[in-house]
This record gives sequence, structure tokens and C-alpha cells, in this order.
Amino acid sequence: MTQSESEMLAVALAEARLGLAEGGIPIGAALFGPAGELLGRGRNRRVQDGDPSTHAETAAFRAAGRLRGYGRTTMVTTLSPCWYCSGLVRQFGIGRVVVGEARTFHGGHDWLAANGVAVSVLDDAECAALMRDFIAARPELWYEDIGE
Repeated sequence: MTQSESEMLAVALAEARLGLAEGGIPIGAALFGPAGELLGRGRNRRVQDGDPSTHAETAAFRAAGRLRGYGRTTMVTTLSPCWYCSGLVRQFGIGRVVVGEARTFHGGHDWLAANGVAVSVLDDAECAALMRDFIAARPELWYEDIGE
């Protein structure tokens, strides 16, 4: 049975909340297989690990392990993916991306769509509120994360 986009987003949102509780940036992601099975989940851990490459999407991708192909997988993320994470989607041919929200950050999802990736932007109010509140509370950390 295939999970709905909102059910898949709930997994990523739980990861984002964990990241915030750990003192990090509240962005979560999950990679799902063709039948909706969870392959890997993760959260932005740049702060917790002191590793600038540990974005939510890369953490979920790593947690999924090696697959023969990624074309039928779905990357679900609470926030529009940055260029780094958009590049990961393209590099490995992930076929579909579900974005929780793109209000607070408009990343590379348009570029992904223009290059053949199926993209859904859910405009989820909870994802947007989580990021909006975080940016208001920790603007210096947010701007560090997005390279500004």
C-alpha cells in the first residue's frame, strides 16, 4: 500500500522536530521506495555534528544505503531543497521530490522540475511555522546554513 504525501511528510516533520530539540536546524527528510516503504530518514545535523554536509536530504539518503537505482524513489523534505541537496537528487536520479514548504526558502525545486523530476510542493502550514519560528529565534544560524 502506497503512503500518501501527507503521511510521508509526517516522517520528515518528525525528523525536523528532533533536530530542533537537539539544538539544530529543523529540517527533516525521508527517502521512500516505489511502494511507499521507508528506506531512510534523517535531519539536518550540521550543528550537532559540526559537519556542514549533513543536510536532512543527505542524511536520509545515507540512511537508505546503496540501491541499484533511485528513479522510482521519492525524497520527502520539510523545506525546498538547497542547491547541494537538489544536486544529490539529480546526481542519483531520484524520480520524485515532495516539498513540505517553500515559503521560507525557495531552493532548487523549480530546477528539479525543469529537469524531469516530479515535484510536489505541499505548502504545509506546520512546516512553514516551524521554519518561520526558528528563523526568528536563530537568524544567525539560519543565515549560516544557507550561506548568507
